[in-house]
Amino acid sequence: MKKLSILLALVLAMTAFTAGCGGGEEASESGNPVVKIGVFEPASGDNGAGGKQETLGIQYANSVCPTVEIGGTTYDVQLEIVDNESSTDKGPTAAQALVSSGVSVVLGSYGSGVSIAASDIFGDAGIPAIGVTCTNPQVTEGNDHYFRICFLDPFQGTVLANFATDVFEAKTAYCLSKLGDDYSVGLCNYFQEAFEALGGTVVYETFPEGNSDFASYVANAVKANADVFFAPVSTEAAVLIIDQAAAQGLTIPLLAGDTWDSNVITAAAKGKNVEIYVTTFYQEGGDPEFDAGIKAWIEADSTNLANNNGNTDLAAVTAMGYDAYFTALEAMKAAGSIEPADIMAALPGVTYVGVSGDISFNEIGDANRDVAYVKKCNAADGVWEFVAVQGIE
Repeated sequence: MKKLSILLALVLAMTAFTAGCGGGEEASESGNPVVKIGVFEPASGDNGAGGKQETLGIQYANSVCPTVEIGGTTYDVQLEIVDNESSTDKGPTAAQALVSSGVSVVLGSYGSGVSIAASDIFGDAGIPAIGVTCTNPQVTEGNDHYFRICFLDPFQGTVLANFATDVFEAKTAYCLSKLGDDYSVGLCNYFQEAFEALGGTVVYETFPEGNSDFASYVANAVKANADVFFAPVSTEAAVLIIDQAAAQGLTIPLLAGDTWDSNVITAAAKGKNVEIYVTTFYQEGGDPEFDAGIKAWIEADSTNLANNNGNTDLAAVTAMGYDAYFTALEAMKAAGSIEPADIMAALPGVTYVGVSGDISFNEIGDANRDVAYVKKCNAADGVWEFVAVQGIE
């Protein structure tokens, strides 16, 4: 019995050791070793809708390419998905779960604030993270483990300010952000800086956590004689703003950043007399083969369809999730290893031609991107329409 107990203890110890090591220590049903990619995204909370759509792109990429050859060995790629709940308080716990599961690299998150909050967890564990659409500069500032494939808010804010001035001849802009939210506060600040540099005036307000009544904010924009209403907030808050804008007969255009590029927004706007413009990363139709493939994949599975808000309209974050997955595979191949430290060392030199454009990194891990897509919501039909590709001169 004593020998049996010792043997059992050794088996349990080896099992625990294997679970805590890199993904390659495990084998799949195919017999191939496994490499794990962490998916750090919200499936609930303010940004749950966007997080689900970003995750769909990653999952589709995994279905298209479920294996990767690294250093002469074929690995099965396993996604470890956690819900960071759109929360800067709960996000670090979700991040720690990925670390404990033995991931080699992390993708995410939709939402800059939760990416920033979890950054040290990944950094302390020596695990590289690739931001998909987290646009706040603080995500990559002061660290060497966080990279990203999207443009940044200083660029996006300037593009939107130029668009407001050039297209609408706007002189006064009303800006609304969520108090304490890194993304919306940061983007409003960059917009304000650029808009005022162009000679405009900004009226800026914030709303608190948990606010569900935006009637007074819409009324304040009207009182300010604003020419545009800029609100780069979550889709949850955006739906309420759209409802109030329509209810109060707001005639000025609503402007927003990439978070509003969702069929949640087009559904909220459908049939309402509202004008909405957004900047984003990808325009449906940019890669017809990708569009057709992922639409069929979404439609074939009821869960995927539900996570895409009930239809097959594509959000840019979905295309970005797809590209982030393949960027991670390129980093593993370049490293010739599944060890996080080796992948982190290889990432600065990685290049990839994605459906959203060419991907490469600058000296601090940010993407080399200099254009954004501008789209308009056709409220009559509830669809996005391409307006322009816009950069900064």
